[in-house]
Amino acid sequence: MDNIIEKNADISYILDDQKFNYRVCAVITSDQKILAMQDELSPYYYLPGGRVRLGETAEDAIIREIEEELNIRSEIIRPLWLVQGFFNEDVDRLDYHEICIYYLMDISGSDIFDKGDRFTLHEKDHTHVFEWIPFDRLKDEYFYPVFLKKDIYDLPDNFTIRTEYE
Repeated sequence: MDNIIEKNADISYILDDQKFNYRVCAVITSDQKILAMQDELSPYYYLPGGRVRLGETAEDAIIREIEEELNIRSEIIRPLWLVQGFFNEDVDRLDYHEICIYYLMDISGSDIFDKGDRFTLHEKDHTHVFEWIPFDRLKDEYFYPVFLKKDIYDLPDNFTIRTEYE
């Protein structure tokens, strides 16, 4: 059987009850707050970003995802982590093996701060609710990735590889 892969396909696949994802996430902070989001399917907060497409660099993917989700231009300050994540997703109940690169992003040239502490944007058929969550409130929120609830206070200066089981 031939495998047919679409041009610009997300690097993600499902095998039985397991899913592999190659993702990128944006760590966007301001005044001891982090920009998090929810969509119509997710009861939890998560970081802006998304899947890398076949043939796309992670750097291009994070810039594209921020533009698609927030309608703004952004710049990469530096990569923070490459996380090998293993978790059961709360919405689709699949066991995930995810590779995610987290980037510290600069959005200072945008008007995003004018939208307030909580705002809604639309991307194609999806509704995204964004919120600037104070660092000290993260520990009490339904938020992924869990490790960031603590590590947001001390972002690494150097790119770090880590493995997380959540």
